[in-house]
Amino acid sequence: MDYAVAITREPTSTTRRDIEELREAGWTDAQILTATEVVGFFNYYVRMVEALGVEPEPEMVRDPEVWPNPR
Repeated sequence: MDYAVAITREPTSTTRRDIEELREAGWTDAQILTATEVVGFFNYYVRMVEALGVEPEPEMVRDPEVWPNPR
């Protein structure tokens, strides 16, 4: 999770050491790539949805900590 937070908040701050720590924890290069792709996709998707002002489906309950109301 620390890796996901780091590449979300400051993607250029990721270092070789960060990747090495994941490897030491048992992650393969393929798993690191997949995690990076998934985090990147969701970051892209959330920014796109927020930029377009997309509202959640009516049956979803808005959690202001997760999806603050910009209005």
